[in-house]
Amino acid sequence: MHDLTYVDADTVRKTLSPDAAVEAIRETLRGFDPADDIPRQLLPIPGGELLVMPSATEQATGIKVLTVGPDDPGRTVPRIQGQYLLFDPETLSPRMMLDGIALTSLRTPAVSFAPVAPLLTASAEPLNVVIVGTGAQGVAHEATLRAVLGDVREATVTYVSRTQPEWCENWAQTGSAEARDALAASGLIVCASTAKTPVLDNEWVKPDAVVIALGSHDPAERELPSDLMRRSQIVVEEVDTAYRSGGDIVMAAEEGAITRDDLIPMRAVIRSERELRRDAPVVVKTTGMSWEDLALATAIATLLG
Repeated sequence: MHDLTYVDADTVRKTLSPDAAVEAIRETLRGFDPADDIPRQLLPIPGGELLVMPSATEQATGIKVLTVGPDDPGRTVPRIQGQYLLFDPETLSPRMMLDGIALTSLRTPAVSFAPVAPLLTASAEPLNVVIVGTGAQGVAHEATLRAVLGDVREATVTYVSRTQPEWCENWAQTGSAEARDALAASGLIVCASTAKTPVLDNEWVKPDAVVIALGSHDPAERELPSDLMRRSQIVVEEVDTAYRSGGDIVMAAEEGAITRDDLIPMRAVIRSERELRRDAPVVVKTTGMSWEDLALATAIATLLG
């Protein structure tokens, strides 16, 4: 039996770099089919919700458990808290516990960029980027993007939100002419907002732009309008999952803008079974799946020995 090792947030971040996390997701998808993943469960509990995300492959087994508190500005502790438990693949004994929030912060942008990293690094021209949302995931996506681009490509990032954070210099207010101009000039748009309705218009998106939408994981909420979805190549983690909890997908389908056949599984892109064109926008819509945390937890465990 293994002694249970605890990996705190700093160690998670120091052990697996953002670009290595992207590659861990890509490598996992070369073999694993997300259609075989175990669905996550969001369970109501007194005072909030319990999010349970189990996953198992031939090589590893793990589970992430998070609590989700109410959206209350007066909270004195983080709204989302939790841990990841990794089991030994042979004995199924608990092997490692990892900080769940640090793992999630690393995993979410890694999944976003996994199918489009080759597109973004195919050119050396400077890249204009807009990130809609100034929360933790917006910041994490910028860090992962810069790690993916490395020395290949420079990126200018503009944040768009309702109010300007003190740390943010290159910023435009939601709905302003400056925000619209920045979006129209962007080769990459990251939607990491808490909005329940679209945060951009179809006509603001260039024909060769990449759009990442991760803010909504509720079937009744979306960040992207149906007319943008209609003209885009839509990459999803897994088709059934997208139809179950991806509001951008669910609502566009209900409005007749897309069908299931329009969705491209991320695995097919990474395995070169589907090629993404540059004559139409690429939309990457993610909601989060259990296998993704397992992929990164396994990579961290391997690196720590």
